[in-house]
Amino acid sequence: MDESKRLVMVFKNEADKQVSISIDDPRDDVTEAEIKAAMDLIVEKGIFKKGSYALTAVVEAQIVNTQTNEYDLVL
Repeated sequence: MDESKRLVMVFKNEADKQVSISIDDPRDDVTEAEIKAAMDLIVEKGIFKKGSYALTAVVEAQIVNTQTNEYDLVL
C-alpha cells in the first residue's frame, strides 16, 4: 500500500478563473501560516501564469492524503 500527500493551492487569475498548483510531499509540520505566506508571495511576485493571465488572489489550500492499494491480478 502506497500513501502520498499533496499540498493543493488554489488561486484566482486575471480572467477570474481558479488555478491550482500542487506540491508533492509537503513537510509534515507545515503550518497554515506558512502556506498562506507562500501563496501570498506567489501572487505578489507574479511567479506563475496560466496562459497569459497572472495569479491575482489566494482562494484556498488543502493537504490531500491518498492511499493506493495495488493488486496483482496475475493468478
